[in-house]
Amino acid sequence: MKFTRITVNPQQMGGAPCIRGLRVPVATVVGMVADGMSEAEILKAYPDLALADIHEALQYAAEAVRERELPLAAP
Repeated sequence: MKFTRITVNPQQMGGAPCIRGLRVPVATVVGMVADGMSEAEILKAYPDLALADIHEALQYAAEAVRERELPLAAP
């Protein structure tokens, strides 16, 4: 999948993936969703974002997790 709304710039936000060159890291948006915020609440908190930005941030995060194994606690 090609991500058109995610940018990585080593000179911005320490090179963290951000939304459309804005200083809004993908991790921030994904964290807000994980914390139970609605799309409307996220857009209110970050008026420069669009609904498509939220959706692509989630797709990007899902793809990033697929790319590597993460250690999980034993049950």
